[in-house]
Amino acid sequence: MSDFIKFRNQYPEFVFNSYELTENSETINIRYNFEIKGLSSFSPEWKIKKCSPENITDDIKLQKLVFSLGMVELVSYWKITCSPRVSVLCGTLDEKQIRWWKTQYFNGLGEFFYRNGINTDFDSFMQISTADNIVYEGSDTSRSLEGCLIPVGGGKDSIVTLELLKETHDKNCCYLINRRNSIYQSAYTAGFSDDKIILANRTLDKNMLRLNSEGFLNGHTPFSAIVAFSAVIAAYINNKKYVVLSNEASANESTVKNSDVNHQYSKSFEFENDFAEYEKEYIGSGVFYFSLLRPLSEFQIAKYFAKLEPYHKIFRSCNAGSKTDVWCGNCSKCLFVFLILSPFIPYEKLCDILGNPMADREDMREMFDGLIGISDEKPFECVGSREEINFAITQAIKNLEKENHKLPFLFEYYKTTDNYKEYENKQNPLHSYFNDVNNLPDFFVKIIKTKCYD
Repeated sequence: MSDFIKFRNQYPEFVFNSYELTENSETINIRYNFEIKGLSSFSPEWKIKKCSPENITDDIKLQKLVFSLGMVELVSYWKITCSPRVSVLCGTLDEKQIRWWKTQYFNGLGEFFYRNGINTDFDSFMQISTADNIVYEGSDTSRSLEGCLIPVGGGKDSIVTLELLKETHDKNCCYLINRRNSIYQSAYTAGFSDDKIILANRTLDKNMLRLNSEGFLNGHTPFSAIVAFSAVIAAYINNKKYVVLSNEASANESTVKNSDVNHQYSKSFEFENDFAEYEKEYIGSGVFYFSLLRPLSEFQIAKYFAKLEPYHKIFRSCNAGSKTDVWCGNCSKCLFVFLILSPFIPYEKLCDILGNPMADREDMREMFDGLIGISDEKPFECVGSREEINFAITQAIKNLEKENHKLPFLFEYYKTTDNYKEYENKQNPLHSYFNDVNNLPDFFVKIIKTKCYD
């Protein structure tokens, strides 16, 4: 019997018991109360900065947002046992909403199911029941919103967004989840002072970490969905009209060929669209969530970032090294960043920036094969499309050979592959690429078309 079946049989019910929303003059404070019946309870917490001392916790839209953040937060705890029943005792959802949440969970857990060898389907993986006729008490107000809230993760994509929106800087704020030096340095370099930085502190429950270490189910959950709901909360309480993400077109590509398994599902346009429609219909905060970089490829983003030299020594994209604010130099995310920047930053300088000559390492060949599409699986990281990576490597090889520079190991190896034969003389459409499938308001489309094309 698989662990999936065993745990579901042993712990058939997960409960979202309640949430508590309080505030002081500086933050709103949220505590969720989840439970796997017969196993453990969980009480994760959030603290989100507010710039005004006014009391806001009686706001009905805020209460709906906080409940919704709990609905996406719960999946990190539900996945421990994948209990077949989820009982929501602190909120009411209609049938359309229940299907919406199941869709987000099912698609967002695609990698979790795949990597844990879980064979399940949409109808049977979870049944959700909710309380009847929960009524939100308080004021249903309309807030005056303007400017952008920009989630910043410390990587090149959000830095490009910060720079593209520099002309509207005075009306904008940065949004950061948990304190990390690279994130703060990115915001400071973009000209944001502490009073323009909205910090959210998210605390995981230690019981989840303990159960993970004891062999219960573990794996990837849709973190970008957590960013979405928490960022809209932060924007709403700080009177910002737009939450401006930095998700590019290639986030739509599946991680496993010929499947729907996508490590980046909650960064995809499908999620962005679904989220915007759900928020408008069921919450109505007036905050609009979209990705500024959706029209662009990772290739174009890397090209733009290469010109932003003040950020080159401070940006960090490595998840493995995030806690210590370093590039680990040994993971597929580090290798991807090296490859996508390689056409635009000289080789020695790139090695210095990332602290590692990754393209010259034979031990990274397996990761390399996944990135370029020789393997069916891309690495389970937020990386660009297979096409983008192949065009980047081909251009980097041309640049090095033009300079009579010795090719590093992975580039020499690449020249022996069928990929090189395919891409060597192939016309690269990415320089002028524009993805029309996006949600950018016209003002932001103009910014992209003005600043991102030579």
